[in-house]
Amino acid sequence: MLTFLGFAMIATFLVLIMMKKMSPIAALVLIPALFCVFAGKGAHLGDYVIEGVGKLAPTAAMLMFAIVYFGLMIDVGLFDPIVRGILRFCKADPMRVVVGTAVLAAIVSLDGDGSTTFMITVSAMYPLYKRLGLSLVVMTGVAATANGVMNTLPWGGPTARAATALKLDAADIFVPMIPALAVGLLFVFALAYVLGLRERRRLGVLALPGQKAPRDVAEAEEVERTERTEQTERTERTEQTEQTESVEGDLVAAAAGSAAHSGSAGSAAPGATTGPTPAATPLPTPTAAPGSAAVAAPEDGFQGLDPDRATLRPRLYWFNAGLTVALLAAMIMELLPIPVLFLLGAALALTVNFPHMPDQKARLAAHADNVLNVAGMVFAAAVFTGVLTGTGMVKHMADWLVGAIPEGMGPHMALVTGLLSLPLTYFMSNDGFYFGVLPVLAEAGAAHGVSPLEIARASLVGQALHMSSPLVPAVYVLVGMARVEFGDHTRFTVKWAALTSLVVLAAGMLFGII
Repeated sequence: MLTFLGFAMIATFLVLIMMKKMSPIAALVLIPALFCVFAGKGAHLGDYVIEGVGKLAPTAAMLMFAIVYFGLMIDVGLFDPIVRGILRFCKADPMRVVVGTAVLAAIVSLDGDGSTTFMITVSAMYPLYKRLGLSLVVMTGVAATANGVMNTLPWGGPTARAATALKLDAADIFVPMIPALAVGLLFVFALAYVLGLRERRRLGVLALPGQKAPRDVAEAEEVERTERTEQTERTERTEQTEQTESVEGDLVAAAAGSAAHSGSAGSAAPGATTGPTPAATPLPTPTAAPGSAAVAAPEDGFQGLDPDRATLRPRLYWFNAGLTVALLAAMIMELLPIPVLFLLGAALALTVNFPHMPDQKARLAAHADNVLNVAGMVFAAAVFTGVLTGTGMVKHMADWLVGAIPEGMGPHMALVTGLLSLPLTYFMSNDGFYFGVLPVLAEAGAAHGVSPLEIARASLVGQALHMSSPLVPAVYVLVGMARVEFGDHTRFTVKWAALTSLVVLAAGMLFGII
């Protein structure tokens, strides 16, 4: 009964939010409360919710202060060079924009924190997507999938959980998986390329303000080559003009001096004119060809982030960069709990960059909307996870899935684990899967001679899909900052994320890792 109710609750939640019949916050609260009553445990709903809130409170605190911290870093201009670099690469080409999103998300994911990745990626790319009219769900989908593959880093969480649950060394799990994960990341880049081409076909080859939009890709490339040639020719003509003017100026000065000398002698040379000698007419200055602003547009035109905003602190750039690096290093080294690190970092960044109280209040107010949305979503998700765990639905669902594995699949438990990691890490928290389900799968595999290391590696392949789960708080940072409906993000992303996970699994089996 609890197994059926668990699956029914998850299915109801997903259907309602994808059909936009309920907001995510309302669905995360009301649906589990209703199913808790159906399970006959309505009297314990308060206990389940309080327990769920207690478990997610540190995550909510971390997200709140992380949003404030990285919001401040965006305000003061720490990430402006990254934005300019991405814009120079993208050049208003939808394909390059989408690929740039995947590359940026993958690079930033090296810190092991999904919320950080999404805040930086969306802050850099959102203005460009909006200005060019690109699909925002493409941005959220690509960013979430790239982060999901990178989330398997030892300091990202899943690998450490698998190592702890099975009493293995994290390096023994992760290092052999690098080739398979690299294939998965390359697949994400290829997917971004395909999605970018689709956006290019939908919108055409675009141009930023001040640019002339070419009709097609071939024309865009031809325009770019022509612009480079014209720029070179203009430079050469300018240099020649300056040299000519310099020589003619010397001649004119000499002639004027000679005329003055003759005038002082009271006679003029035969044929000489009286009055000023006309200056030489300079060579015409070439005018820029239409569309030539394309070369300089990313630097001089559209910037994504306002280059003249009042919150910029260029003199404190290296302080802010050093503070951010120190914060990420302390987080990776686990010197303090992550919520404490972000709390301290946000307080220090706010005090140093905005020492006056009115400025501090203004910055906090500017980011209050994101903080409230994300924190509210996390505490609403606490109701969902609290009911799933407290009623025993998660345990019954996991036991049913493990029990449904045919006896003949025992020697292939690594493959089974990899396939099960997709739905289980999507419908469950990582803690529930790695500490509740993975030991059972490892025990079943050991009975058939399958190494726990292979089981642990296989359990990582579902992370690409996991990062779009409604139970992952970071995904609400992503959709909230991108102003995308969670249902739209889910409907678009799930199929591509699941395909990415299957590619990682296939690569792992091909390389003999799993």
